[in-house]
Amino acid sequence: YTGAVEVGGTADVRELPGLRITKVATNPFNNNCYLLRCTATGDTLLVDAAGDAPVLLALLGDDPLVGIVETHGHWDHVQALVEVVEATGAPVLATEGDAADLPVAPTRLLSDGDVVTVGQAHLTAITIVGHTPGSIALLYAADPAEPHLFSGDSLFPGGPGNTEDDPLRFGTLMDDLDRKVFGPLPDATWVYPGHGADTTLGAERPSLGEWRERGW
Repeated sequence: YTGAVEVGGTADVRELPGLRITKVATNPFNNNCYLLRCTATGDTLLVDAAGDAPVLLALLGDDPLVGIVETHGHWDHVQALVEVVEATGAPVLATEGDAADLPVAPTRLLSDGDVVTVGQAHLTAITIVGHTPGSIALLYAADPAEPHLFSGDSLFPGGPGNTEDDPLRFGTLMDDLDRKVFGPLPDATWVYPGHGADTTLGAERPSLGEWRERGW
């Protein structure tokens, strides 16, 4: 597994204890979508129905889609949401802060620390305010020494998500990343962002001061 995917290309698959991660790039802005499949039951969770619904549904196959977590409500992350919900009947999970921006009303509102169950696998919601008022990340920590974080657009290789030059939003985003992500989680934490390549907390941690200084 490399995490290097591109629109129109093949998905990349990673096998973890208890969970299979399928990463695929979709339109409209080279968005990453992640299908998280419990290896014991086949139950599957979709992280961001960003685009290309036929591609997502083909990757799902006959396995049950038990939920769709929208990491935030920006339009480029929800373009396939209506079609996937209509095809599968899957519930939509998001935070209250971004619920109004979704084209489908969430079935479940997530708060910090809530557990999302996928078959026998469990992921924990981490709210991260700044890129949007209700951005959320999902943490899979079956092995606490090597967790896996689906960060949406809150954290990328090289920096935090876009806060549109708003110093208050930037400060809130950095504070949440420091307190809820870099503080408690180890360097080995693998980060799966909403666009582009994967990274690890260890690769990004040395740059935290630089990010604060530059302000974006």
